[in-house]
Amino acid sequence: MCNACIMEGVKREMLSRRQLFTGAGAAAVTATAVASGIMAARPALAQAQGRVVDLTHVFDPDFPTFDGVPGIEMELAVNFEESGYQLYKVSYYEHSGTHMDVPLHFSENGDSVEKLDPGQLIAPLCIVDITAKAAEDPNATLDAEDIEAWISEHGDIPAGACVAMHSGWAAKVGDMSFRNDADGNFTFPGFAKSATDLLAEIGAASIAVDTLSLDPGNSADFAVHYSWLPSGRFGIECVKNLDQLPAKGATVFIGSPTHRGGTGGLARLLAVA
Repeated sequence: MCNACIMEGVKREMLSRRQLFTGAGAAAVTATAVASGIMAARPALAQAQGRVVDLTHVFDPDFPTFDGVPGIEMELAVNFEESGYQLYKVSYYEHSGTHMDVPLHFSENGDSVEKLDPGQLIAPLCIVDITAKAAEDPNATLDAEDIEAWISEHGDIPAGACVAMHSGWAAKVGDMSFRNDADGNFTFPGFAKSATDLLAEIGAASIAVDTLSLDPGNSADFAVHYSWLPSGRFGIECVKNLDQLPAKGATVFIGSPTHRGGTGGLARLLAVA
């Protein structure tokens, strides 16, 4: 998600939220989550049957973006017939396609993408299904109550986990309704701050959504972005194929970009179940 103009209007109102999870205590919790995330992922890998599920959309200029501008351009730089090989010059916006949001995206001095601990990029994957809610309300949120219900059914969420919202929205890619309602308003499900606050307490390291934004489409304050990211954690937007995985037991491998100073970037997610 990226649109500097939209964000500017809410910054002043969100300053207190940006400080919610900052400081030494948050850093300690995050470091513990990273270390325990790897340990928690190992048993899941041992139980896996070797089935690999790609959670990444194919990225092209038609893929929907938050601000409506094509997210990628490819220009043929070397022609095979002339040179015996070929390559493209590729230009893309960090927050387009299946991509990561890292702390720097919504905090002035947060970590940039190349500073992510590699231990955060292999994680137990926990999938919370809100497809029924999303079918009734296109701006539905994954709430703290949904996390609590998931825990009651599946057991504890491991520290260091990636918790993904499955709303069914990935099936809408290619249709206007992935991004907007009939009146042109942003319309899609997302996390509620109550859920991400609880996940921060639990020690989850990352969240993922099958929509354009961590916050729901009708969000006016981007409360999840302004609390989850500055706390030292990251999010992943526009994932797919969550319906092909169990609610618990898969391990996700998150391919992260490493361009210096980046606020996020294209991500390749592969889950082993």
